[in-house]
Amino acid sequence: MEEVEIPALKPGHVLVKILASALCHSQLNEIRGWKGAEYIPHLMGHEAAGVVVELGEGVNKVKQDDYVVLTWIKGNGQDVPEAKYQSAVGLVSAGAVATFTEYAVVSENRVVPIPPNINPRIASLFGCAVLTGGGMAKNLKLAKGDTLAVFGVGGIGSSAVLKAKSDGATVTVIDIVDWKLQWAKETLGTEAIHPAHIGPKKFDFVIECSGTKEAMEMAFVAANNEGTVVLAGNLSPGARISLDPFELIKGKKLSGSWGGGSFPDKDIPAFAAEYLNGRLPLEKLISKTYSFEQINEGLKDLETGKLIKGVIIMHRQPSATPPY
Repeated sequence: MEEVEIPALKPGHVLVKILASALCHSQLNEIRGWKGAEYIPHLMGHEAAGVVVELGEGVNKVKQDDYVVLTWIKGNGQDVPEAKYQSAVGLVSAGAVATFTEYAVVSENRVVPIPPNINPRIASLFGCAVLTGGGMAKNLKLAKGDTLAVFGVGGIGSSAVLKAKSDGATVTVIDIVDWKLQWAKETLGTEAIHPAHIGPKKFDFVIECSGTKEAMEMAFVAANNEGTVVLAGNLSPGARISLDPFELIKGKKLSGSWGGGSFPDKDIPAFAAEYLNGRLPLEKLISKTYSFEQINEGLKDLETGKLIKGVIIMHRQPSATPPY
């Protein structure tokens, strides 16, 4: 834990008091240095809920005291990518958004206002997990009777499951962790199987969220001849997957996903409305909450497969005035 000095706001910057920040598996990749040495030292975190404290010049998307979601995915507003914080070790970069800090200076196009009656720990999930997982499922345009397999039942995969189920698809979860399979059966109400037991079963759509070479290759095989496969996981730098190109010739489709193909200013309010009307029970995804001082414990739990989704409570807010 380090003290940093909040930098002066540039045009297009927004100062936000962070209430809750969710943990994402891609942050483990940052900790491992996979993003590159040029990003070190830097502040992490990219999905959060907070309250607007101060506005830089020209900001008109939000106003002071607005309740907002922070996301790494670009939306409307000015794009001001660099905020640098002074610390005891010198300048620390934060890019356009960073949320593992009590107060954050972020770009205007990384904040989206949301209804005040959503708890911050739930609201934080809209910044990445729901936009990416729910966005992938939404953009597949699933219909009742379609079959979908989701490889990897973390925050993104589980968000995809909830959205697909709300759209009427029949969903099967595939994971190598026994407790997650049991959790998916009991909590998400889906079929859940170990990849070793897929057998000849094929699906209309497949979403891969586990980020391993083996899962990506298996996900491609699991789609039927006219099926669509979407890859969302991240491999280590330089890693490659192997596919049979004849499967593509037969009509199988393969694509990647950048943030689920979502647009925050349109999709966050839509997903928030689905949560409020009960179609997306996102509270089911939160395995554990942590204080800011416990953030390393949360990251360790994430790395060792103990979480569906973990959330860091950055500021304790009085319950009398939701959300803050």
